Amino acid sequence: MPSIPSALAHLSCSRCEQVYEADEIHRFCSCGGPLYPRYALDQVRWTPAELAQRPGGLWRYADLLPVRAPQHRLCLGEGGTPLLRLERLAPDLGLDEILAKDEGLNPTGSFKARGLCMAVSRARELGITTLSIPTAGNAGSAMAAYCARGGMRAVVYVPAETPPEFLTEYRDLGADVTVVDGTISDAGAQMAREAEDDWFPVSTLQEPYRLEGKKTMGLELAEQLGWQLPDVILYPTGGGTGLLGMWKAFEELETIGMIDSRRPRMVAVQADGCAPIVRAFHAGDESAAPWENATTVANGLRVPRAFADREILQVLRASNGTAIMVEDDAMLEMLGRLAASEGIYAAPEAAATLVAAQRLVQDGTIQRGERVVTFLTGNAYKYLSSLE
Repeated sequence: MPSIPSALAHLSCSRCEQVYEADEIHRFCSCGGPLYPRYALDQVRWTPAELAQRPGGLWRYADLLPVRAPQHRLCLGEGGTPLLRLERLAPDLGLDEILAKDEGLNPTGSFKARGLCMAVSRARELGITTLSIPTAGNAGSAMAAYCARGGMRAVVYVPAETPPEFLTEYRDLGADVTVVDGTISDAGAQMAREAEDDWFPVSTLQEPYRLEGKKTMGLELAEQLGWQLPDVILYPTGGGTGLLGMWKAFEELETIGMIDSRRPRMVAVQADGCAPIVRAFHAGDESAAPWENATTVANGLRVPRAFADREILQVLRASNGTAIMVEDDAMLEMLGRLAASEGIYAAPEAAATLVAAQRLVQDGTIQRGERVVTFLTGNAYKYLSSLE
């Protein structure tokens, strides 16, 4: 692991700005807001040439990440995913160019590896030995994998509708698995009721460090584009950690002088059977009410209530972005088109962003000549039983 020292300074609440000691164990603020790691950014002096000399992968950005000791920086090859030009599909979507960040090439097949790599590594550094998580799919896989890598216990609560491929993976990776009727929210509620004293939950944005792993998608994207951010980013939004992490990454990059103040328009993409952020955004609400009877083939989008709903809506509005919902049938049709035209076998959540791109071009929200980046957050292989 790189010996680059972390510039971690403290934690602060994203809502009330209360400050917390970084090297103590915390989950979220006493006001209920997510805690964000903050850094002594005047100590971070990057140049493109210096970064080019660093090893590849997520930990190349170790000074802007929260794990202090290199021996606790767990690694399974996460990060460094390609940014691919969809040359055949772009004209069909009405675009001159669309770029896809293929996160399905991460360990355990999704972008969740980034966030859980960071959460597990930091928990290990803080002396935590058992982690628990409610999951609808890929997050449980990633947590179990990094817990196995770090010699820690993993406890997973999962909705009964989760494809069996995930359950097999959790168990093979050594996790204790409990299957719950209902949604990920129901799984989280049961986990909270049954939690043992030594369990530390790593639910989305209910601890500070998954955000920092997801932040590396924004750092990588900026570096891959020569420190010029795109016009639009389309992101499949369940808990929204990746969207918030990228926005935080852009703020930090501007502060250390790597990019200017221009930002992409951020687009949250959800399923029409579970779209609390879309509904709240278009209603002008500051928070998102829970979605009743959530249902979608895209497990990662079946999140009835995002813990950081306020922060997600703030980013969408601050970026002059938008939120859009997509039907399951359209996702699955696009999944096949992407596979057949570009050779990328992406999960339904990922395909949803391409449907959204096409519709936003059609209604004039995205212009044909703009640079558009879509995040393909996972691959389809663990969905095979539900895609038949």
